[in-house]
Parts: sequence; structure tokens; C-alpha cells
Amino acid sequence: MKNNINNLSVLKKPRITEKAGIKAESENVYTFEVTKRATKKNVREAVMQIYKVNPVKVNITKLPVKITLARGKRGVKGGAKKAVVYLKKGEKITFI
Repeated sequence: MKNNINNLSVLKKPRITEKAGIKAESENVYTFEVTKRATKKNVREAVMQIYKVNPVKVNITKLPVKITLARGKRGVKGGAKKAVVYLKKGEKITFI
């Protein structure tokens, strides 16, 4: 089965958290939220096209759906898929 996804639409947004910020500064590792059907190859190509850097390694993780309780009502936080992109030492990605 072929995965026909436009590489530019694979990356939804960068995941900006405290842990991701520390990793980006010290280890050159950046985290992105990606579409559900994204693959490592799609993410690598999208990062190369958008940010003009060459990733060394890409890891993908699925984040689970979580059931929440607020004001006596049940709700659901939708799950997501995130990609962790490792870059060479001299390369950087800047988010505006």
C-alpha cells in the first residue's frame, strides 16, 4: 500500500514544551506534531524542504487518547502522533 501524502502537509506544527526546548538547545533535537498517516520518510523529506536542513535520524511516536473529567462531565483529549527529528551539530531550526 502506497502512502500518498503531500510532504509539505505532513508537519502540523512544532511541539513546544519545556522538555522539547531543553532538547533543542542542548542536543539539536526538535519535536513536531505530524498527521496520523505520516511516516519517517515523509517527515524527513518535509523537514528538508521546509527548513533546509538534513535530518540525521527521525523517530515517530503515537500519543494515546486520554479521558478527562471537568466539572462533572467526561471528555476526551484526542491522541496525536509526534516526530522527533535529530540534526547534525551545526544545523538549527528556528521557529517564528
